[in-house]
Amino acid sequence: MSTPSVDAHVRLDTHPTHPSAVTATLTGPQAHIPHTGLEADGWQAVAENVLVLARIDHEEPYWAEQAAQQLAADGITVEITPRLQEAIDEEWTWANYPMPWCTRTEIREVSDSAQKIHDDIRHGRLLIHAHAQDGHTAVAVGTYLDTGKSVYLHGENHLRQIANTFDSPAQALTAFEDMHADTMRPGPAPMTDTERAATEARTSPGTPPTKPEPSSAGAGTAPALVTAGAHEALFASFVEDHGEWEKYRTWSDEASVANHESLTLRAEFDHEARDRDIAWTIASYQSPVGERTWHATATAGTPTDMIETLLKSLDTDTAWTERTSAPLTERTLTTVTRPLTEFGWTQTINGHHINWPAPNGETGLRLDVAAAVGATIAHSEPAWTLWGGKSAEQPTWTIDFSRHTPAAVLQDLTYELALADSARTTQAPNSQRHRYGAVRTTAPAAPSQPASAHPARSR
Repeated sequence: MSTPSVDAHVRLDTHPTHPSAVTATLTGPQAHIPHTGLEADGWQAVAENVLVLARIDHEEPYWAEQAAQQLAADGITVEITPRLQEAIDEEWTWANYPMPWCTRTEIREVSDSAQKIHDDIRHGRLLIHAHAQDGHTAVAVGTYLDTGKSVYLHGENHLRQIANTFDSPAQALTAFEDMHADTMRPGPAPMTDTERAATEARTSPGTPPTKPEPSSAGAGTAPALVTAGAHEALFASFVEDHGEWEKYRTWSDEASVANHESLTLRAEFDHEARDRDIAWTIASYQSPVGERTWHATATAGTPTDMIETLLKSLDTDTAWTERTSAPLTERTLTTVTRPLTEFGWTQTINGHHINWPAPNGETGLRLDVAAAVGATIAHSEPAWTLWGGKSAEQPTWTIDFSRHTPAAVLQDLTYELALADSARTTQAPNSQRHRYGAVRTTAPAAPSQPASAHPARSR
């Protein structure tokens, strides 16, 4: 008995701006039939008759092929573009995979289990009560709302697993607190960059973005420059939205200060700063009366997206990280620059400076190696500088960081910098990078077992 034909056409293609994600464009009078089937399999509608498959395990091409086979079996015409077919046929494996005994099929099964946990959290089926850091590994505890089963989760992204189960949330939380009282925090952990990239892919249309209109601030620098009023509003909203921060005026009306309730983090905003004046000063301290561990400054022309990312990073555990070892290590350098290299930025060396300029040269990251290793006499010299403008030597705006700044805080900023440049140039990652996404590293020290692995080609 032959399968009845469905008057619908499904075109599967790689996502135009997000690594490894796949789009499905539906046409035909009965397009609603494949639409329903794809949504049931985890595809998400982003526009009329356009769906996106975005996963945290970078296995979208494989699952797109499985979907194509099922659609064809249901009598639906399916077209797979040549570039997606190339991704489907590509042989690749995870470099430094922490379970090297697994076959490729078994690795995919582990990743799919992690994807199901991620989807359960995202859709509200699994309620996360608390999270913590177990060495260099993320852990969490939560409860499935439909069954009442509580679980202990180990790892993140494609390596997250259910490590233990409990009969009740009370038992789970008690056990979790006994194991992780020092690093335990309420609620779910902040999204990893892999999760963030998947979320962005699911909320963006499946067609290439149109060319952005010129900014009113001028086309010379991007992200676009902002007015002082935007910074004022950002400072006010940050304090209002974060109850653990308290705002007060200094002895001068020119500046306001926000102190964290721990009295170990401080953000100062200069209301009178303009252009390249320092408008923001961030400082972290060992204790309320201890020495300063790291600090950052940002000029008044810094894009608000960059400042907002910096402020949000203060609300994570990594902001309190105290570095007692040498601040510049190979691990630190890799962590900070990973988002840039994954978006295709290349480094240049000029004396004791290492630069990572954007492909269009309008923004970048600079490392002063001498300042980073403490070889300069003036220890106040910044070790890391994010900039926008003509060049690192002629910037329109800068954010400077001291040498002990936690690597994860810096990575938040470099990811935002790379993402903004990619969105501005509307360049999709090329085939050499199409399975990569910036992976958030929450600890600057090198782990004995990687908490996240990167895909590498095996052919």
